[in-house]
Amino acid sequence: MHTSNYQWLLVCLGNPGRDYENTRHNIGFMAADELARREGVKINKLRYRALTGEIRAGGERVLVLKPQTYMNLSGEAVKLAGGFYKIPPGRVLVVSDDVALPLGKLRIRAGGSAGGHNGLKNIIAHLGTDQFPRIRVGVGAPAHPEHEMIDWVIGRFTSQEKKIVDEAVGRAVEAALCVMEKGVAEAQNQYN
Repeated sequence: MHTSNYQWLLVCLGNPGRDYENTRHNIGFMAADELARREGVKINKLRYRALTGEIRAGGERVLVLKPQTYMNLSGEAVKLAGGFYKIPPGRVLVVSDDVALPLGKLRIRAGGSAGGHNGLKNIIAHLGTDQFPRIRVGVGAPAHPEHEMIDWVIGRFTSQEKKIVDEAVGRAVEAALCVMEKGVAEAQNQYN
């Protein structure tokens, strides 16, 4: 019997390794790191194919995950941790990047399609539903259509972009706490 159950899973998407640090696809990891800094915790314990840490939101225990499987297999970590702690999809909150949104814009949803995002697609496949809350952080789309999307999402931010991104990451952290403490609708009112 687990005395130490978690009520929420906060899944922050990205790709592991130095090559991917500070890239557009790693906004989720950036949010996790900012959350860890604000809460004074470490997200560094490797389990469920993710780096994990613990915070509290609204008096509830939250397991924070930074999946280490690479983006396309993010659902494996979610399924392992969520399955172990029996966390329902409605309490799996995912933070990811979104090329369909302008740089720095947040969009909070209670569920819905992956919108072409491979990390979300894999989580939907592993959970067997798309009804889980998510916070998407805009990274913008390439200015030139011939620009390869993969090169774009694993590209780094310019110093100008980085200022906007850092601010957006801070808001994403606040929005995540708001979702877990007050619900999706309240977070949408404040942050969408």
